[in-house]
Amino acid sequence: MTQEDFAEQLGVTRVKLAAIEAGRTENPPAVDLIKFSDFFGLSIDNLFRVDLRRVGELPLRELEAGNELYMKGTNLRVLAISTDKANKENVEYVPVKAKAGYRSGYANPEFIASLPKFSVPGLPQTGTFRMFPTTGDSMLPVPEGADVICRYVEDWTALKAGTLCIVILDGEQDFVFKKLTVLPEGNKMLLESLNRAYEPYEVSAGDVIEIWKFHSYFSKDVPERVSECNISRKPWTQS
Repeated sequence: MTQEDFAEQLGVTRVKLAAIEAGRTENPPAVDLIKFSDFFGLSIDNLFRVDLRRVGELPLRELEAGNELYMKGTNLRVLAISTDKANKENVEYVPVKAKAGYRSGYANPEFIASLPKFSVPGLPQTGTFRMFPTTGDSMLPVPEGADVICRYVEDWTALKAGTLCIVILDGEQDFVFKKLTVLPEGNKMLLESLNRAYEPYEVSAGDVIEIWKFHSYFSKDVPERVSECNISRKPWTQS
């Protein structure tokens, strides 16, 4: 679409549109902001407050469709990070006592900066990583109290079915460490435990704040001894 075509559809002059695009108009009139909002199908609040380049495909489609679940900027997955003196991203640790605060402060750079920070060797050079503690026994054999390192997921729809993830849920719901599958309709997710004693369940995509894909974990627990009946023995030979 040419600038002239776009201006015509908005109902403004091409000169005015060019000035807005170039940043020469610091405070566009409210009537023009409404025209942009109507054209893109996004609220004015989202146009002002949200860096839409950081929003994954699924919530962006929901926004364009006018889904009220995503019409508040605080419900969008806008990622705040902290960096070290070399401008390298830290691995922030979200302790159990910080869970409630994380749900309200996950997009607040000051809150993220207040979290404990680590430099973890061996992580990929690309991506943003965060560390979360596990609670309960629903993910055995991953032990309770393990610290799980995960990579931030920008596009939920790109996840394969059954991907291990830390899922940050809104409201009074807890963080969960589960096998996640985005259901075909796109507005619900299936969460499954590794421990088969726990039944799988569904959550609404609108209740999901962030998703972090499992990378590795640390634990102070020593693995249980493997039963000899499960060991395959072979003759030893010297070469």
